[in-house]
Amino acid sequence: MHNVLESDAGPNPGFSRLLDWLDGGIDSCGERYLEMRRRLTAYFDRRNCPFADDLADETLDRIARTLQRDGTIAVTPQARYCYVVARFVFLEHLRRRRVQLRLTEPQSADDESSLEYRATREERLNVLDRCLQELKPDQRALIVEYYRDTGRKKIEGRRDLAKRLSITANALGNRASRLRASLEARMTQCRDLAIAREGFTDTQIVTTAR
Repeated sequence: MHNVLESDAGPNPGFSRLLDWLDGGIDSCGERYLEMRRRLTAYFDRRNCPFADDLADETLDRIARTLQRDGTIAVTPQARYCYVVARFVFLEHLRRRRVQLRLTEPQSADDESSLEYRATREERLNVLDRCLQELKPDQRALIVEYYRDTGRKKIEGRRDLAKRLSITANALGNRASRLRASLEARMTQCRDLAIAREGFTDTQIVTTAR
């Protein structure tokens, strides 16, 4: 993987723009760039990506090319945009891995066991966990218990739950449906903000070099 610092023709003309953009007007002598690269490498490493440092370089290289082409990037803070690009790089990496697996093991390929499927499912479960924690304890307990089981066990569990709450089965179903609708709406909001949230929680670049 070619590093953002240089290309076959010599220094990358977009690199100085990248440094200036990351610094946000305060010269850090490259410290913010190094810190951002380290955190991006950790981002890919946590997702079990081989050659995580190469993916971090690819992320920064794309940002440098965008700056060279457009002159500026309006998204702030800078870390947020870095994680937005990193997520696209990660998803493209998963698609490449999936294609490679299908080429090498055509008989054992399974959409539900693909890397992309598992990553998407894991992300959805993480969002669900965060949104569940935002509910009141009694609401969280109700919706988890209501949708927990299947078959006969589900029917018996819901009947017992309605009895404990001193409400009818229909009233319990209506309450659970309203909670589920509210939870799904919140999950949609959380997914829309997931990249930005990760950028904020994973990095403190804006303050570390000041």
